[in-house]
Amino acid sequence: MSTVQEVVAATIRDVPDFPSPGILFKDIGPLVGDPEAFGAVIEHWRGRHTGSIDKVVGIDARGFIFGGALALALGVGFVPVRKAGKLPGATIERSYDLEYGQATLAVQADALTPGERVVVVDDVLATGGTAEAACELIEQVGGVVAEFLVVLELVALGGRDRLTGRVVEALASA
Repeated sequence: MSTVQEVVAATIRDVPDFPSPGILFKDIGPLVGDPEAFGAVIEHWRGRHTGSIDKVVGIDARGFIFGGALALALGVGFVPVRKAGKLPGATIERSYDLEYGQATLAVQADALTPGERVVVVDDVLATGGTAEAACELIEQVGGVVAEFLVVLELVALGGRDRLTGRVVEALASA
């Protein structure tokens, strides 16, 4: 019987030169396309958090895939953190630096009740800018980040360093 970590490692596909030459893209398509592999990820995370979490936060866009499924499995609500300008109503925004520019994430101002415990979910942890901004947004609206869950961590890019003091679980690393 394989561990969830082995299943994840076996179902992530390398795509060279995507989206540009010299980039080795880590494709989660085969993982989410395989119901047993996808189910293993969600079941693993569900087992870690049953009864301890009020909401699941998913980061735009692939974090929605895992976050929505995990929220359903836990029987809790789902909160999307999206690119700026994509959510209706009052939002809180956080800008952060990318390798070649800046980006801005947003969450609806009333998405969480102060003190709600959340797990933040994404597919890949790379440089950590997006993860850090998402966690800061959740805290700004009153949420408590219990853990940051990610399918794959690109260790050489040092993203975990931007999440110092936070619990981070990566199911696979490259």
